[in-house]
Amino acid sequence: MENQTMEECRAVYLTAEDIRIAASILYNAYHDDPFFIDALYRDNKAQYEQKLRGAIREELNDLWQQEQGLIGIFIGERLIGVACIATQQVPLGEARYWHWRLKMLISAGWQSTQAWINKEHQIVEKLPSSHCGILQFIAISTNEQGKGYGSQLVKTVLSWCDEQPQLDGVGVFVSDPAHIVLFSNHGFDKLEDLEIGNVTGELMFHRGQTNE
Repeated sequence: MENQTMEECRAVYLTAEDIRIAASILYNAYHDDPFFIDALYRDNKAQYEQKLRGAIREELNDLWQQEQGLIGIFIGERLIGVACIATQQVPLGEARYWHWRLKMLISAGWQSTQAWINKEHQIVEKLPSSHCGILQFIAISTNEQGKGYGSQLVKTVLSWCDEQPQLDGVGVFVSDPAHIVLFSNHGFDKLEDLEIGNVTGELMFHRGQTNE
């Protein structure tokens, strides 16, 4: 319900203690995501859900260890939203480290790991420069959706990106029409259509203020 009141929230970097709750928020948000269904689902719902949990957990842990942009928004002490930005300061796509590949292989399987690498590779190839971030995840907890926190979280991501002098901007692959509208409303432009596996969507990009 869009008319519910948005409480005052604050944005901070996630700590190691926040990762478990962040992973739960992302799991619920991405459970029905077309890319993950295409990459992870193999005619077994229980295995799909196990692989999805594992893939999200491993990626979150890796981003945190690599000191990438893990941002949470809180109401009081309660984490309600998560955004994760990977910069090209760390290897992405085909350049992923072997230890990431091994952990993802154990958690999600070979085909799923290859699908993830392929997705990143296609995105990186189409970004305007090698100094761009990728919005890997963004989600609001299920019971707080429809209150305006999604827009607040996108604004927080853009503020973070504008404060990173080494970043030319941030890209995101979007397949949901409603999410395309959300990002468009916050200044993201379509770079081009992408087909990743069996999923079609748009690669959208927000150019950093220092590079406009």
